[in-house]
Amino acid sequence: MDVPLWLALIVVGWLGVKLVRPPWWLIAVLLLGGFLLADSVLAPVIDSAVK
Repeated sequence: MDVPLWLALIVVGWLGVKLVRPPWWLIAVLLLGGFLLADSVLAPVIDSAVK
C-alpha cells in the first residue's frame, strides 16, 4: 500500500494535535520554522543529516 507523504503527514499531525493537545502558537511556530529552514542556507545540511 503506497500512501502519499502529504497524506501521512496530515494524519500524523492531526493525531498529534488530538492526542497531545499542544498550544496553537507552538504548532504555528513549528510550521513557520520548518518552512523558513527549508529555504535557508542550512537546508543542505539538514537534508544530508536526514538522509
